[in-house]
Parts: sequence; structure tokens; C-alpha cells
Amino acid sequence: MRNILLPTDFSENSRNAMEYALEMLHGQDCNFSILNVQTTGEFVLDDFYAASANASVHQAILSDNKKKLKEFITSFEEKYQNENFEFHSFVDYDAFTDAIQQIVNSQDIDLIIMGSNGATDASEVLFGSHTLKVIRNVNCPVLIIPEDYKFSGMKSVLFTANTCKDLKHESAKPIKDLLDNFDPELHLLKIKKAANGPTHQCTSCLVDVLQDIEYTSHTVRGIPLPMAVDAFVQLNTVDLHATFVERESFMDRFLFGSETSKLSYATRVPLLVMHK
Repeated sequence: MRNILLPTDFSENSRNAMEYALEMLHGQDCNFSILNVQTTGEFVLDDFYAASANASVHQAILSDNKKKLKEFITSFEEKYQNENFEFHSFVDYDAFTDAIQQIVNSQDIDLIIMGSNGATDASEVLFGSHTLKVIRNVNCPVLIIPEDYKFSGMKSVLFTANTCKDLKHESAKPIKDLLDNFDPELHLLKIKKAANGPTHQCTSCLVDVLQDIEYTSHTVRGIPLPMAVDAFVQLNTVDLHATFVERESFMDRFLFGSETSKLSYATRVPLLVMHK
């Protein structure tokens, strides 16, 4: 049984990500941990006024969120009652990434699925602050669902390779599961920084990651990675983009790149981020 974490702030964006997850995992055995995090500064005085006299500050802050979360989950339980899905609700008052990591550890989470919503600040234009913080600080694969994106099958997957010589087979489990479940066309996009420089040779590590899976290889030269991915997705039918990242080097280049790519690139399809 797969263990999936779905963070929610009760927004339409988080609801859409949850809907995507449930449609994608149709027919599978899954435990869904639905987490709402009340961070410092988000509560209002009404939370205290509505609480009983002997309620603790913690209870006063979280009581309303627990009711909202129960209502939020009920609609999905009813819609997917014929699936072998189990839903578990969690409400926490903590730093966002700390709360996420605690659930990842306690519930043995295999994958986090959450929505993206571009922030106004240029440095966070891709996914919004919470999503970026999860990618950077939580030790778990993350599947990011663009705003309003609906699941309509998994016929084509793009796998971006940069420097994957340190990959280990267990790190590739999320993409392996998707390839095994949906049997999509797999496209490998290799980035060559300079127009006449050497292309990263990732044959040996891909043998371990992809094993006997067939894939079509593409090479892009002299184009920043975010722009190359965006161009490929616009020119080809892609249902999901998967990549491995290093938190300090490749992650920063992929997410931020040049000032131009910060403002021009936004993920058009679901993005699966896996850590080395």
C-alpha cells in the first residue's frame, strides 16, 4: 500500500492537487494523509473568542481547522468510496516544513503531492514559497501540480538528466512506479550547456534507474535548463516532467537560473522532483 501526503490550505489549488492525486492513483491501494498546517501569525482573535474558557491556546487555534479538514475530506471519501483508499487527517500548529517532515517520518510517506501557485516575488515565481520550502527542506519526493491542471492519463513522461552519476536505484522509485503503472512513452532530455561542449554521459546510471525501459533520447545545446524544458513541453505532448535534483547546486540552477528564466518559466505540466 502506498503512503501519500497531501498538504492542504483548503484552497481550490490544493483541492485540485488532491483531485489529481486521487484520479492518478485510481485502482491502487493507498493511504492518504491530509495535512493542514496552521503557521504562526495565521490565526486570528476569533479563534480564541470561539473557544471555551478552559481551552488551551493550541486547541483554540486548531479547532476550526479540524472541522474544516473533516468537511474537506468527506467530499472525497464519498466520491471515491469504491476505491481502496484510506484517508487520515492531521492538523498541526508548527513551521510548515517541520510539520511536513514529521508526517513524512511518522506515516512512512512515499510521495508528497501538492499544488503550485506562482508567488508575486520573482525568486518564487515557479511554485510559491511553501512548495519551494518543501522541495528544499523535506527529505521526500514531491509531485507538484500546476494550478487548474487536471489528470487525463499518463501517456508521455519527460525525464530531465543533468548530472545523475550519483543516482541510486531506490531514489528512482517514484518515477519507476509511474512508468510501471502507466507504461507511457519516456523521453530523456539531456542538457549540453555549451554549444560545442561535452554532453553529460549518463548511460551507466540510467541503466540502473531505467533498467529495461525503452526511452527516446534528446539533447539540447546552449540553452538554460528551465527554457529547454519549457520549449520541449510546448513542442511535445508531455503529461509529466520528472527530474533528480541536488539541493544546493542543480536545484538552484533548475529553479532559478537567469533573471529571465525566473520570470518566463513556469511548470506547464506536473513536475516530479526526486532527491539524490
